[in-house]
Amino acid sequence: MLKVVILGDSGVGKTSIMQQYVNKKFSTQYKATIGADFLTKELHIDDRKVVMQIWDTAGQERFQSLGVAFYRGADCCVLMYDVNNAKSFEALDSWRDEFLIQANPSDPESFPFVVIGNKIDVEDTKRAVSMKKAQAFCAAKGNLPYYETSAKENTGVEQAFDVVARNAMQQEEAHSYNQDYSDAIDINMDAESSSCAC
Repeated sequence: MLKVVILGDSGVGKTSIMQQYVNKKFSTQYKATIGADFLTKELHIDDRKVVMQIWDTAGQERFQSLGVAFYRGADCCVLMYDVNNAKSFEALDSWRDEFLIQANPSDPESFPFVVIGNKIDVEDTKRAVSMKKAQAFCAAKGNLPYYETSAKENTGVEQAFDVVARNAMQQEEAHSYNQDYSDAIDINMDAESSSCAC
């Protein structure tokens, strides 16, 4: 079981992209998510069957206090914005910080984030955030994977979530490996610090 959390401002298309990926459906009638909602999808990654649980969280500030419960145990976090809304792009930093505080991953530096710029189906003249600007943001954050999608036209959705799933699986494996060996005793004692007189 892989747990993925999608974060971003209200209206960037979190529910739409999740519905498109899991159910191959798109609607213009989605109501704002209250609290959080999740869908599951079974998939095969390198001959392994995995179940991905995708959490769609409310983008409104007033629900952010619910974060802890939803973020804990996540294997990957998707940071999402609308390419036609500069404010939603500028908010990515605070969503990322919020996640790291609430989820409290054991190794925040290596925790997998994937950035998605959604709504590329809207005509170019309305576009507010260039691909170059988004790629520069991702590079500055440690070369985060970046995808541009249209939940409406199902463009780039599969490719983005394939990377999300792979990153989540690597994180989950690393986490369970660390859990297995965290109780092990370190037998590599430094010979010089030994007080043995032999």
